[in-house]
Amino acid sequence: MDASADAVTSEMIARCERLIRPFIRRTPVVELDGAEFGLPGHPLTLKLELLQHSGSFKARGAFANLLTRDVPKAGVVAASGGNHGAAVAYAAMKLGKPAKIFVPSVSSPAKVQRIRDYGADLTIEGERYADALAASEAWAQQTGALPVPAFDQNETIMGQGTLGLELAGQAPDIDTLLVSVGGGGLVAGLAAWYAGRIKVVGVEPLASPTLTRAFEAGRPIDAEAGGLAADSLAPRRVGERVFPIVRKYARQTVLVSDPAIADAQATLWRALRIVAEPGGAAAFSAILSGAYKPSADERIAIIVSGGNTAAVDFDRTR
Repeated sequence: MDASADAVTSEMIARCERLIRPFIRRTPVVELDGAEFGLPGHPLTLKLELLQHSGSFKARGAFANLLTRDVPKAGVVAASGGNHGAAVAYAAMKLGKPAKIFVPSVSSPAKVQRIRDYGADLTIEGERYADALAASEAWAQQTGALPVPAFDQNETIMGQGTLGLELAGQAPDIDTLLVSVGGGGLVAGLAAWYAGRIKVVGVEPLASPTLTRAFEAGRPIDAEAGGLAADSLAPRRVGERVFPIVRKYARQTVLVSDPAIADAQATLWRALRIVAEPGGAAAFSAILSGAYKPSADERIAIIVSGGNTAAVDFDRTR
């Protein structure tokens, strides 16, 4: 497959969006006064993608893969920190395909349970995403199942880019988009959709700076892989197909600490009653902590990308 900066275009994303539209939600946006968070003069738009099917933006890429590629009788296989696995399991369930999902032991119980609830065959393999990925590759070779990569696949990038198409209609006047980065499928899809028309900024945990390290080296390289958001933002390196797109259209990254991410989670709950997982709150933490400093009158949108967490336990209220 093409690994160039033009491998995924806005036209391809628009065609993909029409294909997957019957299967995905048009998630809402909420407009906020930045003064609520110490940023007077800065309107903020939150794109609530945690309300997507399976609890994260990953459903977009999952359906893009299953609807555009030939799925064999053996079904599909995926490795995931949790959200991608849940999305592939959900898409496979809706389309009547078998799914085998490998996750590492760092995956949250909420994500593991969601995968099981969707009827996929789930195996916990190793401590990190790389361990689950190796097991999934062996399974694909053994069974002939179709691998559905979490980020480094053009169809995955196209699917995630449909979020940008949707947001462009909901918030046409934004200047800057903040988006959390793990393997980079979402930031690449958004960068490909906007193609330089706005500033797209990748937000990464200090504990897993995959894109930042790639920019420093001029190519994807291994980075640290840990921290509070390790189950969604710590794949060790950014994707080979992701990197040329992001290098062309989204040159900036900022790094956020685990305490900043936790504070963003707490603030989203306190101010808006939004329950975001750590990876889902990372982009918001950049503006809240000052890791990203907006210019005067800059209009900022932020992706709240996932909500698969057990932070709110309703069983305790019964």
